[in-house]
Amino acid sequence: MKRTTVLVVDDEERIRKLVGDFLRNRGFAVEEAVDGKEAWKVFLDHPEKIDLVILDVMMPPPDGWAVLKLIRENHRTPVLMLTAKAGEYDQLEGFALGADDYVTKPFSPGLLVARVEALLRRSGTRKETPTEFDGVRVDEPGHTIFLDGKRLDLTPKEYDLFLYLFENAGIALTRERLLSAVWNYDFYGDLRTVDTHVKQLRAKLGTRAERIRTIRGVGYSLEVDP
Repeated sequence: MKRTTVLVVDDEERIRKLVGDFLRNRGFAVEEAVDGKEAWKVFLDHPEKIDLVILDVMMPPPDGWAVLKLIRENHRTPVLMLTAKAGEYDQLEGFALGADDYVTKPFSPGLLVARVEALLRRSGTRKETPTEFDGVRVDEPGHTIFLDGKRLDLTPKEYDLFLYLFENAGIALTRERLLSAVWNYDFYGDLRTVDTHVKQLRAKLGTRAERIRTIRGVGYSLEVDP
């Protein structure tokens, strides 16, 4: 299944990693660029692949405004401007140039991702992920997984791990990526934690346990196709 792809453009590596991790944790694919020149190249190489651009304003030339102008010459891809400038004039300039939304630094990563999802829904470009396969149903608003109509008794981390696997179905995910996405920055253990939680998930999935495949030398993948 094709995932929604967001291009994150910021000359600060810390910002790119923070935003990228939150987006990946919500099931998005993420492309990154360190400046305006690289951003335009990434976008121009595959404009049909990029569903939304998060674009920092204050970068080495060409800055965010210049890249926004280039994008708007021939494309209607949603663009969310990210900048430290909070003045009304700056925001009005951004909207006048064709920006779709505007978030100022410092920002809440969770709120930023919510703005991204809302913007994609309005533009009709958010790819919807199926919520059920082989008797397994994901109730994301209720943070619940059902198996053959019965609610699975999952811990919060087991749920988060299953959801991330589900949102990235068919993709081989490394233990490192799973650890970063599910446990984020609050965890100081090792990669065996991922294996332990996968084992627990498989036990609770019963006859569907084989849907979580071990990819030798890599990690795990959830298979949702028949």
